[in-house]
Amino acid sequence: MSILVRTACWLLPAVLLSVAMSAPAHAQSRRAQAAIDALNERMLAAETRYREALVKIRNADPAGVDEGNAALEDMEDVLVECGRIKGCNNAGLLASFKRLLKAQADAASATGGEAEDVDTTVIDDSGVAGVEVPDSASAAALLAAEDRRFLEQVKMNPAVQAAIRRWLTDMRTSLITSHENYQYMQHMMSPAFKRRGLPEALLFGILAKESNGRVHARSRAGAVGPLQFMPATGRRFGLGPDGTGFDTRYDPRASADAAAAYLSERYAELGNQIELWLAAYNGGEGRARRVYQETGGRSFWDADVYNQFPPETKDYVPMVIAAAWLYLHPKEYGLAFPRVDARPAFIQLQRPASIYELTICLGNGGTRDGYMRVLRNLNPQYEADAIIPAGTRLNATVRMAGLYERWCTRGARAELARTLVESDAATAIVRVGDMETVTRPDGTVQQRPVAPAPRAAPARPRTHRVASGETLAAIARRYQCSVRALASANGVRPPAYMLRAGQTLKLEGCR
Repeated sequence: MSILVRTACWLLPAVLLSVAMSAPAHAQSRRAQAAIDALNERMLAAETRYREALVKIRNADPAGVDEGNAALEDMEDVLVECGRIKGCNNAGLLASFKRLLKAQADAASATGGEAEDVDTTVIDDSGVAGVEVPDSASAAALLAAEDRRFLEQVKMNPAVQAAIRRWLTDMRTSLITSHENYQYMQHMMSPAFKRRGLPEALLFGILAKESNGRVHARSRAGAVGPLQFMPATGRRFGLGPDGTGFDTRYDPRASADAAAAYLSERYAELGNQIELWLAAYNGGEGRARRVYQETGGRSFWDADVYNQFPPETKDYVPMVIAAAWLYLHPKEYGLAFPRVDARPAFIQLQRPASIYELTICLGNGGTRDGYMRVLRNLNPQYEADAIIPAGTRLNATVRMAGLYERWCTRGARAELARTLVESDAATAIVRVGDMETVTRPDGTVQQRPVAPAPRAAPARPRTHRVASGETLAAIARRYQCSVRALASANGVRPPAYMLRAGQTLKLEGCR
Protein backbone atom coordinates (compact mmCIF):
# COMPACT_ATOMS: atom_id res chain seq x y z
CA MET A 1 0.00 0.00 0.00
CA SER A 2 2.63 2.53 1.04
CA ILE A 3 4.78 1.98 -2.06
CA LEU A 4 1.80 2.23 -4.37
CA VAL A 5 0.56 5.42 -2.77
CA ARG A 6 4.01 6.99 -2.81
CA THR A 7 4.50 6.06 -6.44
CA ALA A 8 1.47 7.67 -7.98
CA CYS A 9 -1.05 9.18 -5.60
CA TRP A 10 -0.83 12.41 -7.57
CA LEU A 11 -2.55 10.61 -10.43
CA LEU A 12 -5.89 10.40 -8.63
CA PRO A 13 -8.30 13.08 -9.81
CA ALA A 14 -10.51 14.68 -7.25
CA VAL A 15 -13.71 13.36 -8.81
CA LEU A 16 -12.51 9.75 -8.73
CA LEU A 17 -11.60 10.01 -5.07
CA SER A 18 -15.02 11.31 -4.18
CA VAL A 19 -16.86 8.68 -6.22
CA ALA A 20 -14.71 5.76 -5.13
CA MET A 21 -14.98 6.53 -1.45
CA SER A 22 -18.69 7.20 -1.42
CA ALA A 23 -21.40 4.57 -1.12
CA PRO A 24 -25.11 5.15 -1.89
CA ALA A 25 -26.59 7.57 0.62
CA HIS A 26 -29.53 5.35 1.60
CA ALA A 27 -27.10 2.58 2.70
CA GLN A 28 -25.22 4.70 5.17
CA SER A 29 -25.99 6.40 8.39
CA ARG A 30 -25.62 10.13 8.62
CA ARG A 31 -22.61 9.71 10.91
CA ALA A 32 -20.86 7.36 8.50
CA GLN A 33 -21.60 9.63 5.56
CA ALA A 34 -20.24 12.63 7.45
CA ALA A 35 -17.05 10.68 8.21
CA ILE A 36 -16.67 9.69 4.56
CA ASP A 37 -17.20 13.30 3.48
CA ALA A 38 -14.50 14.38 5.91
CA LEU A 39 -12.14 11.77 4.50
CA ASN A 40 -12.87 13.04 0.99
CA GLU A 41 -11.91 16.54 2.06
CA ARG A 42 -8.73 15.30 3.74
CA MET A 43 -7.73 13.34 0.65
CA LEU A 44 -8.35 16.31 -1.63
CA ALA A 45 -6.33 18.59 0.65
CA ALA A 46 -3.48 16.08 0.81
CA GLU A 47 -3.48 15.69 -2.96
CA THR A 48 -3.29 19.47 -3.37
CA ARG A 49 -0.38 19.64 -0.90
CA TYR A 50 1.40 16.84 -2.74
CA ARG A 51 1.05 18.57 -6.10
CA GLU A 52 2.49 21.74 -4.59
CA ALA A 53 5.35 19.70 -3.12
CA LEU A 54 6.10 18.24 -6.57
CA VAL A 55 6.51 21.76 -7.93
CA LYS A 56 8.99 22.55 -5.17
CA ILE A 57 10.92 19.34 -5.83
CA ARG A 58 11.18 20.14 -9.55
CA ASN A 59 12.54 23.54 -8.54
CA ALA A 60 15.14 21.87 -6.29
CA ASP A 61 13.49 23.25 -3.12
CA PRO A 62 14.55 20.92 -0.25
CA ALA A 63 11.29 21.62 1.61
CA GLY A 64 9.36 19.87 -1.14
CA VAL A 65 10.50 16.40 -0.05
CA ASP A 66 9.32 16.75 3.55
CA GLU A 67 6.04 18.35 2.52
CA GLY A 68 5.43 15.63 -0.06
CA ASN A 69 6.13 12.88 2.47
CA ALA A 70 3.72 14.47 4.96
CA ALA A 71 1.01 14.64 2.29
CA LEU A 72 1.57 11.00 1.38
CA GLU A 73 1.26 9.97 5.01
CA ASP A 74 -2.07 11.80 5.24
CA MET A 75 -3.30 9.93 2.17
CA GLU A 76 -2.29 6.62 3.72
CA ASP A 77 -4.12 7.53 6.93
CA VAL A 78 -7.26 8.29 4.93
CA LEU A 79 -7.11 4.90 3.23
CA VAL A 80 -6.70 3.15 6.58
CA GLU A 81 -9.60 5.03 8.16
CA CYS A 82 -11.77 4.38 5.11
CA GLY A 83 -11.36 0.66 5.74
CA ARG A 84 -12.81 1.09 9.24
CA ILE A 85 -15.98 2.85 8.14
CA LYS A 86 -18.92 0.84 6.91
CA GLY A 87 -19.88 1.89 3.41
CA CYS A 88 -16.52 3.48 2.55
CA ASN A 89 -15.52 1.71 -0.66
CA ASN A 90 -11.79 1.20 -0.08
CA ALA A 91 -11.60 -1.79 -2.46
CA GLY A 92 -13.10 0.25 -5.27
CA LEU A 93 -10.66 3.03 -4.59
CA LEU A 94 -7.67 0.70 -4.82
CA ALA A 95 -8.91 -0.93 -8.04
CA SER A 96 -9.39 2.46 -9.64
CA PHE A 97 -6.03 3.51 -8.33
CA LYS A 98 -4.29 0.58 -10.04
CA ARG A 99 -6.10 1.22 -13.32
CA LEU A 100 -5.04 4.84 -13.25
CA LEU A 101 -1.47 3.92 -12.42
CA LYS A 102 -1.29 1.56 -15.40
CA ALA A 103 -2.90 4.09 -17.70
CA GLN A 104 -0.43 6.76 -16.62
CA ALA A 105 2.51 4.37 -17.06
CA ASP A 106 1.30 3.54 -20.57
CA ALA A 107 0.98 7.22 -21.39
CA ALA A 108 4.45 7.92 -20.05
CA SER A 109 5.88 5.13 -22.21
CA ALA A 110 4.27 6.64 -25.26
CA THR A 111 5.11 10.27 -24.64
CA GLY A 112 7.78 10.60 -21.99
CA GLY A 113 11.44 9.81 -21.78
CA GLU A 114 13.09 8.46 -24.88
CA ALA A 115 11.04 7.03 -27.73
CA GLU A 116 12.09 3.66 -29.06
CA ASP A 117 11.78 4.53 -32.71
CA VAL A 118 12.54 8.19 -33.38
CA ASP A 119 14.19 10.05 -36.19
CA THR A 120 13.92 13.63 -34.92
CA THR A 121 17.57 13.75 -33.92
CA VAL A 122 19.04 12.30 -37.08
CA ILE A 123 19.82 13.79 -40.45
CA ASP A 124 18.75 12.95 -43.94
CA ASP A 125 21.03 12.53 -46.92
CA SER A 126 20.84 16.13 -48.05
CA GLY A 127 21.26 17.37 -44.50
CA VAL A 128 24.76 15.92 -44.32
CA ALA A 129 26.04 16.63 -47.80
CA GLY A 130 24.86 17.54 -51.26
CA VAL A 131 26.16 14.39 -52.88
CA GLU A 132 24.31 11.20 -53.74
CA VAL A 133 24.47 8.44 -51.15
CA PRO A 134 26.38 5.38 -52.44
CA ASP A 135 24.35 2.28 -53.27
CA SER A 136 26.46 0.18 -50.89
CA ALA A 137 25.65 -0.04 -47.19
CA SER A 138 26.31 3.55 -46.16
CA ALA A 139 26.07 4.70 -42.58
CA ALA A 140 24.99 8.14 -43.72
CA ALA A 141 21.89 6.54 -45.20
CA LEU A 142 21.63 3.97 -42.46
CA LEU A 143 21.28 6.66 -39.79
CA ALA A 144 19.16 9.03 -41.80
CA ALA A 145 15.49 8.10 -41.75
CA GLU A 146 13.27 5.13 -41.10
CA ASP A 147 12.15 3.25 -44.19
CA ARG A 148 12.63 -0.17 -45.75
CA ARG A 149 15.54 0.98 -47.89
CA PHE A 150 17.84 1.41 -44.89
CA LEU A 151 16.70 -1.79 -43.20
CA GLU A 152 17.57 -3.64 -46.43
CA GLN A 153 20.99 -1.99 -46.45
CA VAL A 154 21.70 -3.41 -42.98
CA LYS A 155 20.88 -6.86 -44.29
CA MET A 156 23.07 -6.28 -47.34
CA ASN A 157 26.14 -5.73 -45.21
CA PRO A 158 27.28 -8.88 -43.39
CA ALA A 159 29.77 -6.90 -41.28
CA VAL A 160 27.03 -4.73 -39.78
CA GLN A 161 24.76 -7.75 -39.41
CA ALA A 162 27.46 -9.60 -37.52
CA ALA A 163 27.98 -6.57 -35.29
CA ILE A 164 24.25 -6.37 -34.53
CA ARG A 165 24.34 -10.07 -33.66
CA ARG A 166 27.21 -9.48 -31.23
CA TRP A 167 25.44 -6.57 -29.53
CA LEU A 168 22.32 -8.71 -29.12
CA THR A 169 24.10 -11.79 -27.73
CA ASP A 170 27.29 -11.78 -25.70
CA MET A 171 27.40 -7.95 -25.61
CA ARG A 172 23.73 -7.30 -24.85
CA THR A 173 24.46 -6.42 -21.22
CA SER A 174 27.11 -3.92 -22.33
CA LEU A 175 24.67 -2.32 -24.78
CA ILE A 176 21.91 -1.97 -22.20
CA THR A 177 24.35 -0.62 -19.61
CA SER A 178 25.61 1.89 -22.17
CA HIS A 179 22.06 3.04 -22.83
CA GLU A 180 21.29 3.46 -19.12
CA ASN A 181 24.48 5.45 -18.59
CA TYR A 182 23.79 7.60 -21.65
CA GLN A 183 20.29 8.52 -20.48
CA TYR A 184 21.75 10.23 -17.41
CA MET A 185 24.29 12.15 -19.52
CA GLN A 186 22.12 12.81 -22.57
CA HIS A 187 21.30 16.41 -21.60
CA MET A 188 25.03 17.10 -21.34
CA MET A 189 26.19 15.35 -24.50
CA SER A 190 23.52 15.38 -27.21
CA PRO A 191 23.27 19.19 -27.72
CA ALA A 192 26.80 19.29 -29.18
CA PHE A 193 25.82 16.81 -31.91
CA LYS A 194 22.48 18.48 -32.59
CA ARG A 195 24.13 21.89 -33.02
CA ARG A 196 26.33 20.48 -35.77
CA GLY A 197 23.61 18.46 -37.46
CA LEU A 198 25.15 15.14 -36.46
CA PRO A 199 22.97 12.14 -35.59
CA GLU A 200 22.58 11.51 -31.89
CA ALA A 201 22.53 7.80 -32.66
CA LEU A 202 26.12 8.12 -33.87
CA LEU A 203 27.09 9.65 -30.52
CA PHE A 204 25.49 6.73 -28.72
CA GLY A 205 27.22 4.21 -30.98
CA ILE A 206 30.65 5.72 -30.29
CA LEU A 207 29.94 5.93 -26.54
CA ALA A 208 28.80 2.30 -26.37
CA LYS A 209 31.84 0.98 -28.23
CA GLU A 210 34.42 3.22 -26.56
CA SER A 211 33.45 3.14 -22.89
CA ASN A 212 30.00 1.61 -22.28
CA GLY A 213 29.15 5.05 -20.95
CA ARG A 214 31.72 4.93 -18.14
CA VAL A 215 33.22 8.40 -17.87
CA HIS A 216 36.39 7.21 -16.12
CA ALA A 217 37.26 4.53 -18.68
CA ARG A 218 40.95 4.34 -19.64
CA SER A 219 42.68 2.40 -22.38
CA ARG A 220 46.18 0.91 -22.29
CA ALA A 221 47.11 3.28 -25.11
CA GLY A 222 46.32 6.36 -22.99
CA ALA A 223 42.85 7.27 -24.27
CA VAL A 224 40.45 8.29 -21.50
CA GLY A 225 36.92 9.50 -20.94
CA PRO A 226 33.49 8.51 -22.21
CA LEU A 227 34.59 9.05 -25.84
CA GLN A 228 38.22 7.96 -25.34
CA PHE A 229 40.34 10.90 -26.48
CA MET A 230 44.10 10.52 -26.71
CA PRO A 231 46.08 13.37 -25.10
CA ALA A 232 47.25 14.98 -28.36
CA THR A 233 43.86 14.79 -30.07
CA GLY A 234 42.19 16.06 -26.94
CA ARG A 235 44.46 19.11 -26.84
CA ARG A 236 43.60 19.91 -30.47
CA PHE A 237 39.95 20.19 -29.49
CA GLY A 238 40.35 21.95 -26.15
CA LEU A 239 40.55 18.96 -23.82
CA GLY A 240 43.14 18.31 -21.15
CA PRO A 241 44.20 19.56 -17.69
CA ASP A 242 42.11 22.59 -16.72
CA GLY A 243 44.48 24.19 -14.20
CA THR A 244 43.00 22.46 -11.15
CA GLY A 245 44.47 19.08 -12.03
CA PHE A 246 41.26 17.77 -13.65
CA ASP A 247 41.56 16.38 -17.18
CA THR A 248 38.50 17.54 -19.14
CA ARG A 249 38.72 14.49 -21.39
CA TYR A 250 36.71 12.87 -18.58
CA ASP A 251 33.99 15.51 -18.77
CA PRO A 252 30.94 14.24 -20.73
CA ARG A 253 29.88 17.67 -21.98
CA ALA A 254 33.36 18.79 -23.02
CA SER A 255 34.20 15.45 -24.65
CA ALA A 256 30.95 15.48 -26.65
CA ASP A 257 31.72 19.00 -27.87
CA ALA A 258 35.17 17.82 -28.94
CA ALA A 259 33.83 14.69 -30.66
CA ALA A 260 31.26 16.73 -32.60
CA ALA A 261 33.98 19.14 -33.72
CA TYR A 262 36.23 16.24 -34.69
CA LEU A 263 33.55 14.52 -36.79
CA SER A 264 32.60 17.81 -38.45
CA GLU A 265 36.24 18.24 -39.39
CA ARG A 266 36.24 14.74 -40.87
CA TYR A 267 33.11 15.54 -42.88
CA ALA A 268 34.80 18.58 -44.39
CA GLU A 269 37.78 16.40 -45.28
CA LEU A 270 36.22 13.03 -46.18
CA GLY A 271 32.76 13.98 -47.42
CA ASN A 272 29.54 12.16 -46.65
CA GLN A 273 31.12 8.89 -45.50
CA ILE A 274 30.44 8.26 -41.86
CA GLU A 275 32.27 4.94 -42.10
CA LEU A 276 35.48 6.81 -42.91
CA TRP A 277 34.84 9.29 -40.12
CA LEU A 278 34.69 6.37 -37.71
CA ALA A 279 37.78 4.78 -39.24
CA ALA A 280 39.60 8.06 -38.63
CA TYR A 281 38.25 8.30 -35.08
CA ASN A 282 39.60 4.85 -34.28
CA GLY A 283 42.66 4.51 -36.51
CA GLY A 284 43.83 8.09 -36.97
CA GLU A 285 42.78 10.75 -39.46
CA GLY A 286 46.15 10.63 -41.21
CA ARG A 287 45.58 7.07 -42.43
CA ALA A 288 41.93 7.76 -43.33
CA ARG A 289 42.88 10.88 -45.28
CA ARG A 290 45.60 9.06 -47.22
CA VAL A 291 43.36 6.11 -48.08
CA TYR A 292 40.54 8.43 -49.12
CA GLN A 293 42.80 10.41 -51.42
CA GLU A 294 44.58 7.40 -52.91
CA THR A 295 41.34 5.57 -53.70
CA GLY A 296 39.48 8.56 -55.08
CA GLY A 297 37.00 8.76 -52.22
CA ARG A 298 35.62 5.25 -52.59
CA SER A 299 33.46 3.65 -49.89
CA PHE A 300 34.95 2.20 -46.74
CA TRP A 301 33.42 -1.14 -47.76
CA ASP A 302 35.40 -1.22 -51.02
CA ALA A 303 38.06 -3.93 -50.65
CA ASP A 304 40.88 -1.56 -51.67
CA VAL A 305 39.83 0.81 -48.88
CA TYR A 306 38.75 -1.70 -46.24
CA ASN A 307 41.96 -3.73 -46.39
CA GLN A 308 44.16 -0.72 -45.68
CA PHE A 309 42.83 -0.42 -42.14
CA PRO A 310 43.98 -2.55 -39.17
CA PRO A 311 41.74 -5.30 -37.73
CA GLU A 312 40.71 -3.15 -34.78
CA THR A 313 39.30 -0.48 -37.11
CA LYS A 314 37.60 -3.07 -39.32
CA ASP A 315 35.81 -4.27 -36.20
CA TYR A 316 35.19 -0.79 -34.76
CA VAL A 317 33.32 0.75 -37.71
CA PRO A 318 30.50 -1.83 -38.05
CA MET A 319 30.19 -2.12 -34.26
CA VAL A 320 29.52 1.61 -33.89
CA ILE A 321 27.07 1.57 -36.81
CA ALA A 322 25.28 -1.45 -35.35
CA ALA A 323 24.95 0.17 -31.91
CA ALA A 324 23.59 3.33 -33.55
CA TRP A 325 21.12 1.30 -35.58
CA LEU A 326 19.90 -0.56 -32.48
CA TYR A 327 19.55 2.76 -30.66
CA LEU A 328 17.09 3.84 -33.36
CA HIS A 329 15.29 0.52 -33.86
CA PRO A 330 15.33 -1.57 -30.67
CA LYS A 331 11.79 -2.88 -31.04
CA GLU A 332 12.50 -4.64 -34.33
CA TYR A 333 15.10 -6.79 -32.58
CA GLY A 334 13.17 -7.54 -29.41
CA LEU A 335 15.41 -5.16 -27.51
CA ALA A 336 13.94 -3.24 -24.59
CA PHE A 337 16.10 -0.42 -23.24
CA PRO A 338 15.14 0.23 -19.59
CA ARG A 339 13.96 3.76 -18.99
CA VAL A 340 15.48 5.68 -16.10
CA ASP A 341 14.34 8.87 -14.42
CA ALA A 342 17.19 11.06 -15.60
CA ARG A 343 15.63 14.49 -15.06
CA PRO A 344 18.61 16.65 -14.11
CA ALA A 345 18.84 18.40 -10.75
CA PHE A 346 21.49 19.39 -8.20
CA ILE A 347 22.42 18.09 -4.77
CA GLN A 348 23.87 20.78 -2.52
CA LEU A 349 25.85 19.01 0.17
CA GLN A 350 24.69 19.96 3.65
CA ARG A 351 27.76 18.33 5.17
CA PRO A 352 31.05 16.95 3.80
CA ALA A 353 30.69 13.60 2.07
CA SER A 354 32.34 11.37 -0.51
CA ILE A 355 30.69 9.70 -3.49
CA TYR A 356 31.12 6.40 -1.63
CA GLU A 357 29.15 7.78 1.32
CA LEU A 358 26.42 9.20 -0.92
CA THR A 359 26.13 5.91 -2.79
CA ILE A 360 25.41 4.09 0.46
CA CYS A 361 22.91 6.52 1.93
CA LEU A 362 21.01 7.06 -1.34
CA GLY A 363 20.32 3.34 -1.61
CA ASN A 364 19.02 1.74 -4.80
CA GLY A 365 16.09 4.09 -5.14
CA GLY A 366 14.22 1.85 -7.56
CA THR A 367 17.30 1.17 -9.70
CA ARG A 368 19.13 -2.11 -10.14
CA ASP A 369 22.65 -0.91 -9.34
CA GLY A 370 22.19 2.23 -7.26
CA TYR A 371 23.72 5.61 -8.04
CA MET A 372 27.50 5.31 -7.76
CA ARG A 373 28.08 5.19 -11.53
CA VAL A 374 25.63 8.04 -12.07
CA LEU A 375 27.34 10.23 -9.46
CA ARG A 376 30.76 9.52 -10.93
CA ASN A 377 29.62 10.11 -14.51
CA LEU A 378 27.89 13.39 -13.71
CA ASN A 379 30.68 14.62 -11.42
CA PRO A 380 33.88 13.26 -12.98
CA GLN A 381 36.13 15.76 -11.23
CA TYR A 382 35.75 13.96 -7.90
CA GLU A 383 37.39 10.70 -6.93
CA ALA A 384 34.98 8.25 -5.33
CA ASP A 385 36.71 8.34 -1.93
CA ALA A 386 37.51 12.07 -1.87
CA ILE A 387 35.77 14.15 0.80
CA ILE A 388 33.73 16.82 -0.97
CA PRO A 389 33.18 20.00 1.10
CA ALA A 390 29.78 21.05 2.41
CA GLY A 391 28.05 23.54 0.14
CA THR A 392 29.32 21.87 -3.05
CA ARG A 393 26.67 21.44 -5.75
CA LEU A 394 26.79 18.03 -7.37
CA ASN A 395 25.07 17.13 -10.63
CA ALA A 396 22.32 14.60 -9.97
CA THR A 397 18.72 13.81 -10.87
CA VAL A 398 15.41 14.87 -9.36
CA ARG A 399 15.03 11.42 -7.85
CA MET A 400 18.51 11.49 -6.32
CA ALA A 401 17.95 14.98 -4.90
CA GLY A 402 14.85 13.73 -3.10
CA LEU A 403 16.64 10.66 -1.76
CA TYR A 404 19.51 12.83 -0.56
CA GLU A 405 17.22 15.10 1.46
CA ARG A 406 15.44 12.11 2.94
CA TRP A 407 18.32 9.77 3.74
CA CYS A 408 21.69 11.53 3.59
CA THR A 409 21.34 14.74 5.60
CA ARG A 410 20.38 13.24 8.93
CA GLY A 411 19.18 10.06 10.57
CA ALA A 412 20.40 6.52 11.09
CA ARG A 413 21.19 5.70 7.46
CA ALA A 414 23.26 8.87 7.03
CA GLU A 415 25.30 8.03 10.12
CA LEU A 416 25.68 4.41 9.06
CA ALA A 417 27.00 5.49 5.66
CA ARG A 418 29.55 7.77 7.30
CA THR A 419 30.65 5.02 9.73
CA LEU A 420 31.15 2.56 6.89
CA VAL A 421 33.27 4.87 4.74
CA GLU A 422 35.39 5.93 7.70
CA SER A 423 36.07 2.36 8.88
CA ASP A 424 39.70 1.26 8.83
CA ALA A 425 40.30 -2.46 8.38
CA ALA A 426 43.74 -2.17 10.02
CA THR A 427 42.17 -1.37 13.39
CA ALA A 428 40.56 -4.83 13.46
CA ILE A 429 43.97 -6.50 14.01
CA VAL A 430 44.82 -6.92 17.70
CA ARG A 431 48.25 -8.19 18.82
CA VAL A 432 48.21 -10.20 22.06
CA GLY A 433 51.10 -9.55 24.42
CA ASP A 434 52.83 -11.84 26.97
CA MET A 435 50.92 -13.93 29.47
CA GLU A 436 50.48 -12.64 33.02
CA THR A 437 49.61 -14.39 36.27
CA VAL A 438 46.45 -13.22 38.01
CA THR A 439 45.23 -14.29 41.47
CA ARG A 440 41.48 -14.58 41.53
CA PRO A 441 39.39 -13.59 44.60
CA ASP A 442 38.99 -17.25 45.61
CA GLY A 443 42.78 -17.68 45.82
CA THR A 444 43.22 -19.62 42.60
CA VAL A 445 45.85 -18.55 40.08
CA GLN A 446 45.07 -17.97 36.43
CA GLN A 447 47.22 -17.24 33.37
CA ARG A 448 45.80 -14.73 30.89
CA PRO A 449 47.15 -12.61 28.03
CA VAL A 450 48.36 -9.14 28.82
CA ALA A 451 45.78 -6.65 27.61
CA PRO A 452 47.13 -4.77 24.59
CA ALA A 453 48.04 -1.16 25.13
CA PRO A 454 45.62 1.36 23.66
CA ARG A 455 46.44 2.06 20.02
CA ALA A 456 47.86 5.47 19.42
CA ALA A 457 46.20 7.48 16.71
CA PRO A 458 47.93 6.67 13.43
CA ALA A 459 50.36 9.30 12.32
CA ARG A 460 49.27 11.31 9.33
CA PRO A 461 51.26 10.32 6.25
CA ARG A 462 53.86 12.86 5.21
CA THR A 463 54.37 11.56 1.69
CA HIS A 464 52.17 10.09 -1.01
CA ARG A 465 53.16 7.77 -3.85
CA VAL A 466 51.29 8.67 -7.03
CA ALA A 467 49.22 5.85 -8.51
CA SER A 468 48.51 5.51 -12.21
CA GLY A 469 45.86 8.00 -13.32
CA GLU A 470 45.88 10.07 -10.11
CA THR A 471 45.67 13.84 -10.43
CA LEU A 472 47.13 16.49 -8.16
CA ALA A 473 43.64 17.81 -7.42
CA ALA A 474 42.45 14.38 -6.27
CA ILE A 475 45.48 13.98 -4.00
CA ALA A 476 44.93 17.47 -2.57
CA ARG A 477 41.31 16.66 -1.81
CA ARG A 478 42.27 13.39 -0.17
CA TYR A 479 44.73 15.03 2.23
CA GLN A 480 42.79 18.30 2.57
CA CYS A 481 45.38 20.68 1.26
CA SER A 482 45.67 23.35 -1.40
CA VAL A 483 46.52 22.28 -4.94
CA ARG A 484 48.85 25.26 -5.31
CA ALA A 485 50.62 24.58 -2.01
CA LEU A 486 51.06 20.91 -2.87
CA ALA A 487 52.35 21.79 -6.33
CA SER A 488 54.77 24.38 -4.94
CA ALA A 489 56.15 21.97 -2.33
CA ASN A 490 56.88 19.36 -4.99
CA GLY A 491 57.96 21.48 -7.94
CA VAL A 492 54.89 20.55 -10.00
CA ARG A 493 54.27 23.25 -12.58
CA PRO A 494 50.89 24.78 -13.37
CA PRO A 495 48.64 24.84 -15.23
CA ALA A 496 48.95 21.18 -16.27
CA TYR A 497 50.14 19.89 -12.86
CA MET A 498 51.40 16.76 -14.60
CA LEU A 499 52.34 13.79 -12.40
CA ARG A 500 53.95 10.46 -13.18
CA ALA A 501 53.02 7.11 -11.69
CA GLY A 502 55.36 6.21 -8.84
CA GLN A 503 56.28 9.82 -8.07
CA THR A 504 56.55 10.60 -4.34
CA LEU A 505 54.90 13.83 -3.18
CA LYS A 506 55.67 15.67 0.06
CA LEU A 507 52.40 16.46 1.83
CA GLU A 508 53.44 19.86 3.14
CA GLY A 509 50.56 22.06 4.23
CA CYS A 510 48.15 19.12 4.37
CA ARG A 511 46.10 18.26 7.43
